Amino acid sequence: MKNNTINKKEIEKFSKIAEEWWDPEGKFKPLHKFNPIRISYIKENVIKTFKLDYNKTPLKNIKILDVGCGGGLLSEPMCRLGAKVTGIDASDKNIKVAKLHSEKNNLQIDYFCSSPEKFNTKDKFDVILNMEIVEHVEDVNFFLKSCCKLLKKNGLMFVATLNKTLKSYIFAIVGAEYVLRWLPIGTHEWEKFIKPEELISILKKNDLTLDKIDGMNFNLLKNKWSVGNDKSVNYIAKFIKN
Repeated sequence: MKNNTINKKEIEKFSKIAEEWWDPEGKFKPLHKFNPIRISYIKENVIKTFKLDYNKTPLKNIKILDVGCGGGLLSEPMCRLGAKVTGIDASDKNIKVAKLHSEKNNLQIDYFCSSPEKFNTKDKFDVILNMEIVEHVEDVNFFLKSCCKLLKKNGLMFVATLNKTLKSYIFAIVGAEYVLRWLPIGTHEWEKFIKPEELISILKKNDLTLDKIDGMNFNLLKNKWSVGNDKSVNYIAKFIKN
């Protein structure tokens, strides 16, 4: 039985470029472009599920755990929306960057260098974010099982990742890494991509039911992301704990 989901090679890869997290023109430029659509998707779905009011801080008092939070690109907007945010990441460098940036912006976010299975907390969360992380971990089954334990009953889990298709290989690896050079070569390994049905099946075993699943599509001409039906490359799924 594995008791660790940390992939050292992946951690080193992201630690090396940790200083660049907040540079919109740096190594994480694709993520900066991708971020607004992720934020609105999470916000809308959380408001709808928990029947919250639309105001400046609609996520007030919602406890969110951002798993694999990196430099805090998603943690910070969630905090600004009123949520009580905890971010965990297995890279100490990422956590240092995230802490520094949130302090500079006077944002109250709890950051810890940890993976979900090692995260020692009595807290259970209303929402868990697994965004662009499952394709970088060592054991997806164990990783997701560990995350599920941290989720409240009727809580939400969002998972955004890459589908395992020929199209995703061409777009996410050949296109984004080799042709367009959006991402450092070696950012993704196609073997680690996960089909939606596989993800749904793992989470079902851990008492999570799929509520909705959408494609995340990039329009090269418009240079922007949108939510759509095409799940062949990027997709995002929302699960509810039974």
